[in-house]
Amino acid sequence: MARSAKSTAPVSYESALGELEQLVQTLEGGAVPLDQLLAGYQRGAELLAYCRAQLQSVEQQVKVLDDGALKPWEGE
Repeated sequence: MARSAKSTAPVSYESALGELEQLVQTLEGGAVPLDQLLAGYQRGAELLAYCRAQLQSVEQQVKVLDDGALKPWEGE
């Protein structure tokens, strides 16, 4: 969990999600020193915020046709 390479913005949603999954596995392993645990938690929060923002952006772009008028997609 080196902070230098991990503190950069993800290049895509998929890469952020992959890094987040790997980070969760590492942290759940329990063999992480306290300082690295905190850094991992902070990085995880950054990745989660990035993923949420990406999903929100895509959700706003998705439109459905309703009685001839476009309206925001509300999901199922």
